[in-house]
Amino acid sequence: MSLDTTADSRTVTLPRVVRAHAGVTVIDDDFAEGEAGGSSAGARTSSERAQLSREITAERRRLLGEFVRSRRERTTPDMVGMPPGLRRRTPGLRREEVALLSGIGITWYTWLEQGRPINVSSQVLQSVARVLHLDQTERAHIFALAELPDPEQTTELPRVGPAVQAMLDQLAPMPAVVFGPHWEILASNRAYLGLIGDYTELPSGYRNTLWMCFTDPYWRILHPDWGEVARRLVAKMRGAMAEHVGDPGWNALLESLQQHSHEFREMWRRNEVAPMDSCLKQLRHADAGLLDVEADHLWLSDQRNVRMMVYTPRNETTRARLEVLMTVQPRRLPQPPGRENTELTAS
Repeated sequence: MSLDTTADSRTVTLPRVVRAHAGVTVIDDDFAEGEAGGSSAGARTSSERAQLSREITAERRRLLGEFVRSRRERTTPDMVGMPPGLRRRTPGLRREEVALLSGIGITWYTWLEQGRPINVSSQVLQSVARVLHLDQTERAHIFALAELPDPEQTTELPRVGPAVQAMLDQLAPMPAVVFGPHWEILASNRAYLGLIGDYTELPSGYRNTLWMCFTDPYWRILHPDWGEVARRLVAKMRGAMAEHVGDPGWNALLESLQQHSHEFREMWRRNEVAPMDSCLKQLRHADAGLLDVEADHLWLSDQRNVRMMVYTPRNETTRARLEVLMTVQPRRLPQPPGRENTELTAS
């Protein structure tokens, strides 16, 4: 199976020699033809990708400029403590007024609205957002278009409400679980407890699928191909972290895994990346036996980076065996070292 790099509706598969220039390797890449010596086809692909990247960046600038302008025209002088004035063709602020209140130059601000290729800092964008009275969703939108972190971003703790828990329970006997932004387990159904054990007995910071994969010996029994499973999890972790560089939660998890698992350290040094895709799994459970399942991810729309994963049976034998998970006593999971430190991820 090959992992594709997708920039838009077009899917481009890069040869490994091209990907190595970025210092990363995409695992399971079966692209072999033309690697030796760097073929002209590979060079054309690289050029096309560079052009596509420039077009996407230009489109982001255009959309950012359009959105900022629409919010400027919506912001009235009285909203920022200014008199309305006598000669005002539109009810909104003028460009020079936004620039003055934001502490930036009028030329630079004009270019921002026009979508010109200028460097935008988080601090300047923060000032513009403050003057235009953007709400949390609007702030997130402009920072996403600018591909910048929001210095004042407030992240609500992920949670699972009664409706989602009811959905998990209705999916039984198919094991189902909800993961938070850093792959912490937020909730599950009875079948999932029967599959991996009673994670609720762990300190809250250690109820994490990555942590359990590398520190719980049972995972090597549950996954006959543990080495490949673990390798792919690490690759997915690196891919997820790239979207949240500097995130304290990811950094704390990375530090803890590197400290407690030499196998994780070795896999992390490979610089492999993989997408959060569905996959086929073969699990070996002590009571239920061999389980052939497909792990599918469902993203919860009301919370960012919170997803549900469901193990669906691939045959009737597995479907019958999943019923066993509803009756077995969930095993006790090994406690983490230094239990007095009950938080693995940063708050």
